[in-house]
Amino acid sequence: MKNIVILISGRGSNMQSIVRCIEEQAWPARVAAVISNKADAAGLAFASEHGIASAVVSNKDFPDRASFDLALQQAIDAYMPDLVVLAGFMRILTPGFVDHFAGRLLNIHPSLLPSFPGLHTHERALEAGVKFHGATVHFVTADLDHGPIVEQAVVPVLPDDTEETLSARVLKEEHVIYPRAVRLFVEGRLRILGNRVDVLPECAQQTEKVQA
Repeated sequence: MKNIVILISGRGSNMQSIVRCIEEQAWPARVAAVISNKADAAGLAFASEHGIASAVVSNKDFPDRASFDLALQQAIDAYMPDLVVLAGFMRILTPGFVDHFAGRLLNIHPSLLPSFPGLHTHERALEAGVKFHGATVHFVTADLDHGPIVEQAVVPVLPDDTEETLSARVLKEEHVIYPRAVRLFVEGRLRILGNRVDVLPECAQQTEKVQA
C-alpha cells in the first residue's frame, strides 16, 4: 500500500479526482494527507469529508522560501509518503525540497510542455495562435516546469475560445490524465531514463514483482 501526500493551495480539483479514483478503482494506495499553504483552501473540507488527514503550513509564517520549504518537507515526511503530488500548489519550490523528494514528486501543468511554462498559460496560448493546447503531468525537477514528462492531453483551440473556455476544456482533461499518471506510479510502471519517462506494460511490471 503506497502512501500519497497531496499539496494544494485552493479547491484542489485534481486532488479530488485522484481521491475519487482511488476510492472507486481500489488502487493499492491511500491519500495519507492533504497539506495546504492556505488555511482557507476549499480542498481541505473535501479531505475532511473523505476522512483524510489534513494540515496547513502557511508560507506567511516563515521569513523566506527555504525555511518554509523545510517546514513543509518535515510536515510531509511525517506521513512517510511514497509519492508527493502537487495539485494546484501555488508555490515555487526550492532545489533542496525538490532534491529531497526526487523521483517521487509529480506536478500537473496546464500546457503542452515545454511550451508555455510558468503562469497565464491559456492567455499565452491564445496570443500565440496555437491550434492545440493541453496539459502535462511531469516529475518535478529544480528547473521550473521542465521535468520528465509522464502524460499529456491535447485539446483543440477553437476560433471563439476565451481563457475561460479553453481553461475549462484543459481542466477536464487534467482530471483524466493526473489520476492515470498517479496510478502508474503506484503500480510501479514508471521508469525515468534521463529526461524521458517510460511506461512499463502491466505484464512487465508483474514479471518484475515475481522475479523480485
